Amino acid sequence: MTNFSDDFMWGGATAANQCEGAWQEDGKGESCADHFTSGSLNKPREFTLQIDPNKRYPSHSGIDHYHRYEEDIKLFSEMGFKIYRLSLNWTRIFPNGDDDKPNKQGLDHYRKVFETCHKYNIEPLVTMSHYEFPFNLSKKWNGWIDRRTIDCYIKFTKTIMNEYKDLVKYWITFNEINIGILGVGDTLSLGMMPKNNMIDVTKKNEDNDPKIISQRLTALHNQFVASALTVIAGKKINPDFKFGCMIAGVVNYPYSPKPDDTFKTWYLEQINNFYCGDVMVRGEYHPLTDAYLKDQKAVIQMDPNDKGILKEGKVDFYSFSYYMSTCVSSDENLTKTGGNMTTGIKNPYLKANEWGWQIDPEGLRYYINQVYNRYKIPLLIAENGIGIRDKMIDGKIHDKERISYLSEHLKAIDKAIGDGCDVFGYTAWGCIDLVSASTGEMSKRYGFIYVDLDDDGNGTRKRYKKDSFDWYKKVIASNGNCLYE
Repeated sequence: MTNFSDDFMWGGATAANQCEGAWQEDGKGESCADHFTSGSLNKPREFTLQIDPNKRYPSHSGIDHYHRYEEDIKLFSEMGFKIYRLSLNWTRIFPNGDDDKPNKQGLDHYRKVFETCHKYNIEPLVTMSHYEFPFNLSKKWNGWIDRRTIDCYIKFTKTIMNEYKDLVKYWITFNEINIGILGVGDTLSLGMMPKNNMIDVTKKNEDNDPKIISQRLTALHNQFVASALTVIAGKKINPDFKFGCMIAGVVNYPYSPKPDDTFKTWYLEQINNFYCGDVMVRGEYHPLTDAYLKDQKAVIQMDPNDKGILKEGKVDFYSFSYYMSTCVSSDENLTKTGGNMTTGIKNPYLKANEWGWQIDPEGLRYYINQVYNRYKIPLLIAENGIGIRDKMIDGKIHDKERISYLSEHLKAIDKAIGDGCDVFGYTAWGCIDLVSASTGEMSKRYGFIYVDLDDDGNGTRKRYKKDSFDWYKKVIASNGNCLYE
């Protein structure tokens, strides 16, 4: 028997900007995600201030989940999903981010989505902000740098919590909120506009200007306040609501036994993972914060009342994404490899996929134990998966590599629960093929369900079950016991 509880919440996850499409339908406004072009393994995505008719913007059409949600949710139900993590497109509800009234068509659409989930006995888990920041607010006052964005966000979250208080119980306020401190994807996660007309979302912003760093950390602080105020308001709307943070799990190992490598690894761990986690779970900044700000020559603009808000608006559970691990070294000449919005030193003991993301199931067990023993609140793995170029042969997709990856990671979760960690759910990333956030490709596929669509937007968008579809169905039905057969 596995350590998974009888009520363990098995499911999958998507993001609106990567799957919905219909970017200008039914009153939806432009999000920052709508201004990112497609890319590839060798060509970075670009953010353009103007929509260029000669470039492809994959969020504009996605996989047409906006029109096919019922078909897709029915397939999720066939696999046995207990929970479906999805995000709402802020600009479907408030097209400009600061509108006086919400867009009724947007509210009606998501109501139908949630009702469909319940029709198939699937619990919706809603990410309120998953890189779907209103483009208008970026242009108007540079996104989260301006505290007025807090008020806009609270208006949005109060609206959806009141609207769906009887349909949604589980909420995540911000997706991978620590991306803001990692210094990548500022336009995606913080709504901060680039200095020029384009920015590469896949690379870390190397700008060491203390003013820019201060702006980024202030923008992140404003998100912390917005999250806490949402939790406070939500508990009044429905005391049964459960709120979670969502952290991009960064697992690093020292490349060598050198003390410098060990300390550097520890330091990055504190900043990359626990800086945000401490604020959202403990309601206070990490002990290293003052030293970190001094080192960066940065200052965070705070309101005197913010400390009390952060302490009151703590989350109920900790969710995170985990895909891979890297190493850390003081030797800058070592070979580096990519990952989920991060880069690190290549680990000679690990294999990797085509995009350089290293495969490390034990890293997931390590991270679960590390986080749970720090925070002692329930955990949910909100994203986990592997990108592969699936090939359809005679209408079939034999994705053994994906099954192997997920099997080993689920075993790692099982072991972590056996270690004494409270893990209550797992939502595999990209449970249906969708647009890759890092590269904008369709060919970098994660799903149990194949979508007939290529990187140029060509295809029927017809859905096909992969071998992993039936495998995951068996995993859920057996509560993980088939992993050991």
